[in-house]
Amino acid sequence: MTGITKQRLTMTQPGKDMTRQPPLILAIENSGLCGSVALVSGSHCIAEQSLFSRLTHSKRLLAALERVMAESQTTWEQLDAIAVSLGPGSFTALRIGLGTVKGLAMATAVPLIGISTLDGLASQVNFTAMPVCPVVDARKNEIYTALYRANARGFMERQGGYLLMPARELAEQISEPTLFIGDGLSIYGDLLREKLGELAILAPEQLYYARAASIGFLALPHWHRKEFLDPASCVPLYVRASDAEINLAARPSPAEQR
Repeated sequence: MTGITKQRLTMTQPGKDMTRQPPLILAIENSGLCGSVALVSGSHCIAEQSLFSRLTHSKRLLAALERVMAESQTTWEQLDAIAVSLGPGSFTALRIGLGTVKGLAMATAVPLIGISTLDGLASQVNFTAMPVCPVVDARKNEIYTALYRANARGFMERQGGYLLMPARELAEQISEPTLFIGDGLSIYGDLLREKLGELAILAPEQLYYARAASIGFLALPHWHRKEFLDPASCVPLYVRASDAEINLAARPSPAEQR
């Protein structure tokens, strides 16, 4: 899809039949190639824009933010919180996304809420009774993943930690029909089918990326519990160290160089 830009903007115009109820949350998902921005209020998605593009994340994100705020006729003073996808995902995209919202949160004094990209992906299929396993490409023949099950209220609960592993190793841990979702399926979907057979249920391609609206809805209970991030100190959820950090750790110390 190189050179092809796909854009979607959905908008519910506020009127007599729809009132904005707190919290009004601006949500941002910027962990991969398909970024999105949404405005959610209670159980309503007021506006959402998604963009699959090779443009730099900073240009894409700022333009989407401006458009969603302007076309929904929303001011920064009306926002109750800003929610951001923390990752795991593309290191560059996560740094740009979080850096942008940290600046916005500090400039506007709007509380900041962080949500895992994997949580966002799993929440998009909370209608299934089978386990859900997001698969996000981590490069280097590895994936970011976690395992989820829907509870009695229909909310996805993570069954353990966020993991980084080869896709083959993940297949060895699956023993029942499981719904896989995420952009890693475009690379490792055939492998999972080969290893797991009928146990591997692959979500359709339109569900490969987390939506900003999902991030916003997951932020609602955090807002009610006043679980906010410190914009000055919060960091992305990388799961593994970046190449720069690995190279720095491997570099000999000054004492070792003498």
